[in-house]
Amino acid sequence: MKSVKDQRWLFAKDIEGEEAGEGVVRFVKSYTDEVMVVENHFKKGAVGALHSHPHTQITYVISGSFEFTIGDETKVVNSGDTLLKKDGIVHGCVCLEEGVLLDIFSPMREDFV
Repeated sequence: MKSVKDQRWLFAKDIEGEEAGEGVVRFVKSYTDEVMVVENHFKKGAVGALHSHPHTQITYVISGSFEFTIGDETKVVNSGDTLLKKDGIVHGCVCLEEGVLLDIFSPMREDFV
C-alpha cells in the first residue's frame, strides 16, 4: 500500500517500499501539503547521489553510518545525528555501515507520490 495524503493512521507493516537507487529502499510515511516524512533504508556502499531540490530537509540518522556532503562540507554522521539541508543546497551521501535515515521535508515532495 502507498501512503495517502492527510492519512491519520499509517502502520509500517502496511507500507510498500520502492527502490530509490541501488541499495536504497524508500518508504513514504505520513504527509500533508506542508510536511512529509520519508524513511530510507540503505545497504552498505549505497549512494544517495548529489542533488538539490526546492524543499527544506531535515535528516535524522536512525541507524548506521553515512558520509554526507552538504554544500562544500563533508562529514561522517551516525545514529542519533541530524542534518539540515535548506532548499536549493546540493547534498548527497554514501552509506558506510548499513542503516536507516528518516527525512522530513517541507513542503511535501510531490515527486515521491
